[in-house]
Amino acid sequence: MGVKWLQLADQVINGYIISRDEALEILHTPDDELLLLLQGAYQIRKHYYGNDVKLNMIMNTKSGLCPEDCGYCSQSAVSTAPIQKYKMLDKESIVKGAKQAYDLNVGTYCIVASGRGPSDKEIDHVIDAVKDIKAQYGLKICACLGILKPGQAERLKEAGVDRYNHNLNTSKNHHENITTTHTYDDRVQTVEKVKKVGISPCSGVIIGMKETKEDVVDMAFSLRELDADSIPVNFLHAISGTPLEGTNELNPRYCLKVLALFRFVNPTKEIRISGGREVNLRSLQPLGLYAANSIFVGDYLTTAGQESTKDHEMLKDLGFHIDFVNENEETLA
Repeated sequence: MGVKWLQLADQVINGYIISRDEALEILHTPDDELLLLLQGAYQIRKHYYGNDVKLNMIMNTKSGLCPEDCGYCSQSAVSTAPIQKYKMLDKESIVKGAKQAYDLNVGTYCIVASGRGPSDKEIDHVIDAVKDIKAQYGLKICACLGILKPGQAERLKEAGVDRYNHNLNTSKNHHENITTTHTYDDRVQTVEKVKKVGISPCSGVIIGMKETKEDVVDMAFSLRELDADSIPVNFLHAISGTPLEGTNELNPRYCLKVLALFRFVNPTKEIRISGGREVNLRSLQPLGLYAANSIFVGDYLTTAGQESTKDHEMLKDLGFHIDFVNENEETLA
């Protein structure tokens, strides 16, 4: 029976858009068909990306101090998690983080700040750092600063920001169960705003927040409709002190099915295994890259990631190639 996934993958490569029923069936795949499902996902991934893997790294430039009530986040106003809280880092620290990213062959450096959205002063600060990073290291820059005010997207584009991340996080149906201080449509509108000015849109999800499988299918198709170039798939790392503390719905096999789903629904897009991969995929992390073609290296916002040397070893063991391109040099292996 599992051979159907290989046939479906061929159809997708030839332009077929899978149905919602087929998408839901992917999430219900029996465990003994999992490798065939991943083989189908890999056929699609290899067609568009070969064995290349894109590396991304986060710099948490502003931590905590957020008025939003997102149930998964240790930085939110309703969280009691004991995290570091600080205002925007100085420019030198942000640029220093870019050097670390460059040294690790990271192609995309992500400048992230907590909060509902940036002030104009914070936009000025990010722009100054971006200009220095571009001049010194030529890295692709992704900014993740929250909901943008009028004119801010244009300024980021002019400064050289390549990509803007604003995750949908969950389905429209489930959104009010996760946060009430902004709407699902607020998130969609921010992504559309950056697309309009020519910044590459990055938008993804968090799996494991008590959503249904139908919600997960909704997320995958919503991101297809949004035409996000990069789709980070996070798996909930439930942090003590957050409303979702103690939530533990995931296992590594289901996480792999989710990654396969996103590849089948969004065949041409960068699918990135993101936060929570270490605690949810565990020993099956390498298998995730047969569906996804991108990962974060280093730490996340308030949780530690796997040592970057282990990530590089994993990619080498898989026989995959780090896709590292910067604007100042030729493509590097």
